[in-house]
Amino acid sequence: MGASQLDGRITVAIIEDHDVVIDGVRSWVDRDPEQRVRVVASGADLDKVLAGPGGDADVLLVDLNLRGTLIVDRIADLTGAGRRVVVFSAHSESENVLAVLDAGAEFLEKDESREHCVETIVAVAADRPYVTPSSAGAMIADDRPARPALSRQELAALRLWFQGMSKASVGLRMGISEATVKQYIDRARAKYAAVGRRATTKDALLARAIQDGLIRAEEIGEYRSLASGPES
Repeated sequence: MGASQLDGRITVAIIEDHDVVIDGVRSWVDRDPEQRVRVVASGADLDKVLAGPGGDADVLLVDLNLRGTLIVDRIADLTGAGRRVVVFSAHSESENVLAVLDAGAEFLEKDESREHCVETIVAVAADRPYVTPSSAGAMIADDRPARPALSRQELAALRLWFQGMSKASVGLRMGISEATVKQYIDRARAKYAAVGRRATTKDALLARAIQDGLIRAEEIGEYRSLASGPES
């Protein structure tokens, strides 16, 4: 049973090497009128936090620069393991924001408000995309090929889902939770919405992905696993 189930609140672990920032986030969380979040662990060493109470936290709030080292590669490792991650960083250069989004995490710039911090944590815990001002700015200014950059895991989930598998079946095939599959699909939709190409239905999302060459039409077959159920 996760720590959040004990009192109904979302639990967050803060990985940050400045005590003043940790104290600030704690203050923002405590001032939330709805008291939806509580901090269960904090520290500057990612591995130590995960080895303690932070290992059971619903969401990890992670500084991108720990003790002078950018840890973009670790973000992809965390999300690939099914962890829900919010990167909270002053390093809001577009390349950093896009790398974090491509890794499957959310990005929150340290200058953004308390409301954005709490709302981002709540959204990520519920596997809902939440586009912060810094994320929106980076995606709009993205001068890479004119298509959203979907992560390897997002593409893998979409390919299986487009074949007719339920989200539960996709999760079984990929070794991740159904909630994480939904997160990947919702994040793909959010990325398309951010560049003005909404894809609110499954068919629309498939069409976008084929148009952009992210998925080939011949990759989409009629496979359905025995665990498949009604699509949603």
